[in-house]
Amino acid sequence: MVLREGSRNMFCGGCGNNIATDERFCSVCGQEVSATPASPTPSLGSPSPVIGIFPETSGKAIGSLISGIFFFFVPFSIVAIIFGHLSLSEIRRSAGRLKGRAWAIGGLILGYAGVAVTITVIVAIFIFRQSAPTSALNQQIGTESSAVAAVRTLNTAEIAYSQAHPALGYTCSLSELAGSWGMSGELAGGQKNGYVFKVQGCKPAKTNGPIVKYHLLAYPAQSKGGTPAFCSNESDVIKVARNGSPQDCLTIGIDLSDNEINHPQGWSKASSVETAHP
Repeated sequence: MVLREGSRNMFCGGCGNNIATDERFCSVCGQEVSATPASPTPSLGSPSPVIGIFPETSGKAIGSLISGIFFFFVPFSIVAIIFGHLSLSEIRRSAGRLKGRAWAIGGLILGYAGVAVTITVIVAIFIFRQSAPTSALNQQIGTESSAVAAVRTLNTAEIAYSQAHPALGYTCSLSELAGSWGMSGELAGGQKNGYVFKVQGCKPAKTNGPIVKYHLLAYPAQSKGGTPAFCSNESDVIKVARNGSPQDCLTIGIDLSDNEINHPQGWSKASSVETAHP
């Protein structure tokens, strides 16, 4: 039964007949009268909030954080980023049913950090690969230029020695040249900057006469492709054998011009190319 507001009469819930408050049964349909007013039907348009249910942690947020822990592997970093964004969007749309925003953000941070580290490593490797040949070539040019300078020093020392000892002429002893010219200890010892230096083939013009001929050799201590050998003699002309053979330098060596001696970059590059493509 429904109680009319502002009166003491009720209406029968079965037939709608007006019933006095002191009547127990409806006089029309015989339905028993209830004094308790009917409860209003809740509106379907406003759902009641769920009480007592705790929000769940988003599985994608958990996956994002776990993948982010292995950020040093690029695929895991990418997975962490994808799951992180998906979980944040999912949590926003869940109206409080899902949580784990902090987990998703942590996974995103680690994921992007992994991508940044990977990009940095790739760029560093690229720069190193680009600069390594140039650095090696510059080092080779410096080494070869030093060898040519040492050959010139030894030729000058031979001239000074022969002038100081006209009865002996030239000498095949590096230590004697060092004593008369004051060369560095390395050069006097026959090895400097990866090159071996030798003076040989000393010959007099006549028996027991002063030495008038000598051969000066400078070749790499370790056989390396693209490292030339140099040689000279009493003529003071410096020759080069681009294959690194001192014997070939003496027999078929190519004369170096003054410009090439003073600016070795050109023939050093040519040496590397010719050695690589004989």
